[in-house]
Amino acid sequence: MLLAADVGNTNVVFALFDGREIKARWRIATDPRRTGDEYAVWLLQLLAIEGVRREDITQIIYASVVPRANHNLNVLSEKYFGITPLVAGQGAAEWPFAIDVEQPSSLGADRALNILAAHDKYGGDLIVVDFGTATKFEAIDFNGTYKGGIIAPGINLSLDALVGKTAKLPRIAIRAPDNNSVIGRNTEDQMLIGIFWAHVAMMEGLIARMRAEIGRPAKVVATGGLAILFDEKTDIFDHVDADLTIQGLAILSEHATS
Repeated sequence: MLLAADVGNTNVVFALFDGREIKARWRIATDPRRTGDEYAVWLLQLLAIEGVRREDITQIIYASVVPRANHNLNVLSEKYFGITPLVAGQGAAEWPFAIDVEQPSSLGADRALNILAAHDKYGGDLIVVDFGTATKFEAIDFNGTYKGGIIAPGINLSLDALVGKTAKLPRIAIRAPDNNSVIGRNTEDQMLIGIFWAHVAMMEGLIARMRAEIGRPAKVVATGGLAILFDEKTDIFDHVDADLTIQGLAILSEHATS
């Protein structure tokens, strides 16, 4: 079985794969100070709950946008599983697609995994939107080549800035508004409209501009924790795939070992 880890700025997601099928997944807050031993205490208990022995793990791969966490993941893999992990974007796990931008090395591992998985699963010209700490847009041509993208503040970052820089505005929960009105009747509704619908308008506007620039029909694939939330209020997505990033690791491991 394959153990995959996606280290993001907010959370680390571990997933257990049998082939490309996700058998289990777990999430833990990203903390670069967390040691390999601490990961092991937590992870080995979760594997045991699933009835999986450490000997059942035959391959480990991880992707990280938090470099300080990498050493501890290596310790986890080598000390507790006896496996030298594949590191996404390095060595045998180098990206198996062309990166046609000015600074290819600056492409984040999470974005590269989305590009790989989206092309593998959906094909054709694609726009991938990932709702994470930042909202990221990727343009992928029909050959699977990465052509560029956009990085915008995520909706929670926007809310943090709004609340943090004002004295009286309350912190509200991010959710889909109850209706489609954009004229709020109280402070909380006005904030939700300003945060939620502004993000929808930004997303729809940028996708329309990307499609016009691509010049060919492009399917839109949404991923990330808030993708389903936005899907309730827009019809711009062709596919919503919450597992796109972590599945990219399983696909990458196949390329690395083939």
